[in-house]
Amino acid sequence: MLRQLFGSVDEAAVLDQLRHRQVNYDPARAPQDGRADGHWHVDSGDMVIGREPPGPPVPGGAWETGCALVGQYEFADPRIVRAVYRRGSDLTGRDMLLEGRFSGLRFYLGVRVTALIDETRDAERAWGWSYQTLQGHLEQGRLSYEVIKDLATGRVVFRVSGYSRMAPISSPVVRWGFRLFGRRTQQRFYLAIQRRMRRLVQAALRGEPLPAPAVRTDGLVLAPSGTRPHPLERLARFWLHPGR
Repeated sequence: MLRQLFGSVDEAAVLDQLRHRQVNYDPARAPQDGRADGHWHVDSGDMVIGREPPGPPVPGGAWETGCALVGQYEFADPRIVRAVYRRGSDLTGRDMLLEGRFSGLRFYLGVRVTALIDETRDAERAWGWSYQTLQGHLEQGRLSYEVIKDLATGRVVFRVSGYSRMAPISSPVVRWGFRLFGRRTQQRFYLAIQRRMRRLVQAALRGEPLPAPAVRTDGLVLAPSGTRPHPLERLARFWLHPGR
């Protein structure tokens, strides 16, 4: 048996099963105007990750580097979230198994990439993608990751935006824990990935090698790079698809 990446679940089998899971909310009833209501959180934040001369993106510059990192989910903060997906899978439609990490607890959650962003709009060049939460996730919602260059100024930003709310959760312990710590952890994740993106882009522009996630012999990709299961991971308390 191949060594498991996470240490708590057979991630290959769980990842294959995600294809049978659907988005766990009705997108038609989600926020459409960028405003939150009493149930949904709506978030959007930019962080400058580099600068280029005005005009189209520079080959090997901050924009292209950021796009490469976003395409591989390399921006994730491994202290909070790790991911497994299959190498070679098309980005649109890609299923990803996320491992949410909180203290000694682990939550295994499915998401699906449902939109590719590749456009020029209002003198901005943007590339990225969005995923939506699947049945069993702790949350309901959509999250987008974009690398955007202002063609007039040359400024390159990493934008994280989306909407979310807590999903129905069967376990009372998990439900109350999420109410207490979920939103705070979510906001900490947003800030952490923006800082990591800026750090990785700047390092690459100084000539350091661009990191890449590890690939297992059966084609599973563990993102971000440099994450390995610790022997004590098997002692962690975990929930597989804790939402409904």
